[in-house]
Amino acid sequence: MKKKVQLVLGSGGARGIAHIGVIQMLQQEGYEIVEVIGCSMGAVIGGMYCSGFLSQYTDWLLKQTKSDVYRLFDITFSMQGFVKGEKIFAVLEQLAGKQLIENLPIPFTAIATDMLTRTEVHFTEGDLYRALRASTGIPGVFTPVAENKSLFVDGGVLNPLPVNLVKRRDDAIIVAVNLNGSFSNEVPAENKTETDGMAKAESESQAILTKLRGFFNSSSKSEAKAPEAVVIPTFSMFELLNASYDATLDRLVEVTLENSPADVLVEIPRNVCSVFEFYRAAELINIGKVSFTSAMVKSGLKELSI
Repeated sequence: MKKKVQLVLGSGGARGIAHIGVIQMLQQEGYEIVEVIGCSMGAVIGGMYCSGFLSQYTDWLLKQTKSDVYRLFDITFSMQGFVKGEKIFAVLEQLAGKQLIENLPIPFTAIATDMLTRTEVHFTEGDLYRALRASTGIPGVFTPVAENKSLFVDGGVLNPLPVNLVKRRDDAIIVAVNLNGSFSNEVPAENKTETDGMAKAESESQAILTKLRGFFNSSSKSEAKAPEAVVIPTFSMFELLNASYDATLDRLVEVTLENSPADVLVEIPRNVCSVFEFYRAAELINIGKVSFTSAMVKSGLKELSI
């Protein structure tokens, strides 16, 4: 009998491609995924997996160049966002065809946020691509989805790692993939490829963290020595908004895991790539594999191979 997994896939833009590596490793280790709950990019990967078309989506991702990715951004001049997202989801529908969530071979839930009611919305039936588009509406970037007196934005606004929605089964373990893990000072050796578009980019959040560390380090040194003028770091409006959003995500994930711990928590460092670096698919899939193996060892479900 196969070992069973209830899988939770979190939000985090292009870092969500690492979810594919986690799924590939679960399959390689002989696990049967019996349920997927996904948020934002986690919903996209989970939805494609549950529909049976993840391999086709993966093949498509691996062929995308930086130019290909940017051509998929259907820019719009709107006060609510600058990307419509229609081109991206048209590709998904072309790969997998029409899909209803309730007809998927594996139970699937996509999480979105209704900004009008300030509540989570759990899509467990209806058109798959409508649910995925609603779940991925990063505020200020993708235009929200207006429908039936609701205004849907990214599910990560309220629940970036929805482990609390899992109804635990006695015959399965819960594996959760957090795409907003702690910063990593180095990427695994397999991922240090310095080819075009593949060099590790420092994210906006990491740049802010670097500034803050420099500020606090200089402050402590000033206190230890003679008083000196301290230069307070300056941030752009975008940097402050981004850092604030990240801090909120971190706290939401922390609270969720305190109340609903996973059996295996896979942590993908936040600084492995920026939000739109979907052209780094091969690298991100491998990061997912390496991070999964590390998490399995840490959980005691896999022995460390020497």
